[in-house]
Amino acid sequence: MTLEKLAATIAARKGADPETSWTAKLLAKGPEKCAEKFGEEAIEAIIEAVKGDRARLTAEAADVLYHLLVMLAARDVSLAEVLAELDRRDGTSGIAEKAGR
Repeated sequence: MTLEKLAATIAARKGADPETSWTAKLLAKGPEKCAEKFGEEAIEAIIEAVKGDRARLTAEAADVLYHLLVMLAARDVSLAEVLAELDRRDGTSGIAEKAGR
């Protein structure tokens, strides 16, 4: 599954019944709850990265990507917009990009 396909699935679930879709249930709770859930998953990924368990880190990283896309959808930010921002930064030093903010 590509990120684009996952993002499209999440977008399609925005109007789904929260009783039948985990994504719809998350989105129905609002952007703040989606952001909280993303944060929880990010912390879990950090813990697994520190522990060095590759399989668990892989699983948690997948959760992080999913919850990032849900959080973006909750605020009507598309994956295409995020990818366009990454394209804009392509070839720019990370240090220079940070200094420009």
